Amino acid sequence: MKYYEGFAQFKYKWDQVVSSFFQRYPNPRSKHVLTEDMLSYHVKGNKLFTKKLYTKTNKLPKWGSSFVTGPKQVCVIEETILDPKAKKLTTYSRNVGYLSSIMVVEERCEYTLNTEEQKWTSLKREAWVTSSIMGFSHAIQAFGIERFKKNCQSTLKGFQYILEMKYGSDKMQDASTSESKLKETAKNAREKASKMAAKAGIVQY
Repeated sequence: MKYYEGFAQFKYKWDQVVSSFFQRYPNPRSKHVLTEDMLSYHVKGNKLFTKKLYTKTNKLPKWGSSFVTGPKQVCVIEETILDPKAKKLTTYSRNVGYLSSIMVVEERCEYTLNTEEQKWTSLKREAWVTSSIMGFSHAIQAFGIERFKKNCQSTLKGFQYILEMKYGSDKMQDASTSESKLKETAKNAREKASKMAAKAGIVQY
């Protein structure tokens, strides 16, 4: 088994991130996602439980064709637990179907308030890759974990795109703030210059 742990920060409120999570497809980075179907959802206590089924394309390396003869698609089950009171969204996903006989990828994510900046959201991601193919399990697991790491970067960029489309870009907000500061600085400079000119008896036009 291969294990992966990663962290990310979103400069958006937890409510915004959670809302966008359930609306993250489609986006420019999700062309491999073919279908998204809600299997079930229910509320228990103050928590929302959902279960979805995704079908995705699965590009395999050349050596993978030795093990896979069927369609190059993978089915993924995603389960979520949303706790608005605790400000926590937990997700579990795993691939199912015939490809799981070759390699299983299980993922767990937690979206919580950032401990240092309450206006931000933290993501903790864990993944476990296993394979039971005799003689090839180590190589398959190594390939699976590296593929997972690469996919994480694309997933984060796609999610960030959705957040920016809904709530604006952090860079745009920073630029707006900088522009306001520049205008304020220029205004103060003009006022200071006017006072100095008045003292010197200079008429300004």
